[in-house]
Amino acid sequence: MKLGVALRLGRVSNLPTVWTNVFTGVALAGSAEADARLCLLLVSLSLFYIGGMFLNDAFDREFDARMRPERPIPSGQVSVAQVFGFGFGMLAIGLVLLGYAGYGFEPFTRWRPVAAGMALGIAVGFYNWHHKDNPLSPLVMGVCRMLVYLAAAFAVASVAPATAYVAAIVLLCYLIGLTYTAKQEHLDRLGNAWPLAFLVVPVAYGIWLALWQSVAVLPLLLFIGWTVFALWLLRRRGPGDVPRAVVSLIAGIALLDSVILAGHGASLLAGLALVAFVLTLSLQRWVSGT
Repeated sequence: MKLGVALRLGRVSNLPTVWTNVFTGVALAGSAEADARLCLLLVSLSLFYIGGMFLNDAFDREFDARMRPERPIPSGQVSVAQVFGFGFGMLAIGLVLLGYAGYGFEPFTRWRPVAAGMALGIAVGFYNWHHKDNPLSPLVMGVCRMLVYLAAAFAVASVAPATAYVAAIVLLCYLIGLTYTAKQEHLDRLGNAWPLAFLVVPVAYGIWLALWQSVAVLPLLLFIGWTVFALWLLRRRGPGDVPRAVVSLIAGIALLDSVILAGHGASLLAGLALVAFVLTLSLQRWVSGT
């Protein structure tokens, strides 16, 4: 498999948003930026993401053959067996690394990150296997990102605080609106728009955080402005606007994480999340985010 094909299959341009999810999960669990497990978690959960993207192409090969024949599998650049093998292999390696995070560092969190990783792997597999014509697929995708938060949190703390669960639910709402939009991408138009109302939840949560932590105001304003921009693209519905809105909302995950991190006093990680947002936009110009 050529490197360029692997990068396209893995949608690696979106990886910085996975890293900010890890930052958020670790920070909300009370761990410091210097925690030795942070790099391990970044690698592990990046493998879960890339493996999931590989499986997405493998399971969607018949759809892509009709609608997106330029994708690596239908265009003959790689075999479906290779993609399945690499996809499931990366999920397995990611799970092993979560096990090491739980059992290899004190204080030991033991089985907890492994359990979260197993749930994440199941959710990733189920989404990729049954997301076409599944009205609940946005919910399943949101659960996948929630579990990134929780896997990171449980890797550093035996008991995740309530703030981690609240933030995970907020992220779930954002992903429901995002994934619904992504399901319309190949149509280049938007059907019923009511699921986009879920995007109000993270805005409301960000406002609440900003009332207590003024440092959250800047990332919150950036997040609101960027979300409005993406929704404007959906309303305009010109050629290419829906795909552009999709990748914009994906990049917005890093902005949401920045709001949450700043709102909980993790200013350094909040700043890194803003850098990750810019990096995502830059990488999306090089490798397609969808």
